[in-house]
Amino acid sequence: PIKHSKSPLIHTLFAEQTQQQLQYSAVEAPIAGFEQSVVEFFNQGGKGCNVTVPFKEQAYQLADELTERAQSAGAVNTLKYQEGKIIGDNTDGYGLVYDLQRYLDLKGKRILLLGAGGAARGVIGPLLAQGVAEIIIANRTVAKAEQLAKLFGDYGVINACGFADANGPFDLIINSTSASLQGEVPAIANELIHAQVVCYDMMYKSGNTAFNAWVNELGAKIGI
Repeated sequence: PIKHSKSPLIHTLFAEQTQQQLQYSAVEAPIAGFEQSVVEFFNQGGKGCNVTVPFKEQAYQLADELTERAQSAGAVNTLKYQEGKIIGDNTDGYGLVYDLQRYLDLKGKRILLLGAGGAARGVIGPLLAQGVAEIIIANRTVAKAEQLAKLFGDYGVINACGFADANGPFDLIINSTSASLQGEVPAIANELIHAQVVCYDMMYKSGNTAFNAWVNELGAKIGI
């Protein structure tokens, strides 16, 4: 779902500030028609696009060439058409780390990452590169979390579990699931949320997300 997206406004303002002629609009691709939507966009003169859930892994497969960070992530959130080729990049991790550093020094921190989809894939490598102590990936389907932990196992200490099996304490809890967009929250224990933990929802909407509202009630520090 992209009706909540602020990207058209944000990128229009960026373009004005940097004196670029840019037209940026939101297109909601059908679940079974992502590739066709992208190809049609480029055939109609599109220069580039950003990709959100649930299409980041499909975007990775669609790209003709990948940046190093996109290859590492196995997911793509940015596609650019250049000299007849589709170039795939992933800016999720860089952007998240940049923002998180407003709230805490990531070095030596223990992190709970909720979700194991394309959004999670894009941020694990950059988080580990900051020297975090450990990342625990918690997901509804444990096998998918285990697969992701194995994929990044050479880059740092990373483990996997189900939502109900996440054991604290954690310094930082990141919600990479899209549950907030449906007004839901991952089924982790309330005890993990307290005044000493920073909580961050990678999804946003007009007003507060369900995740941020929940952790706020439990007294956590919220990264916005």
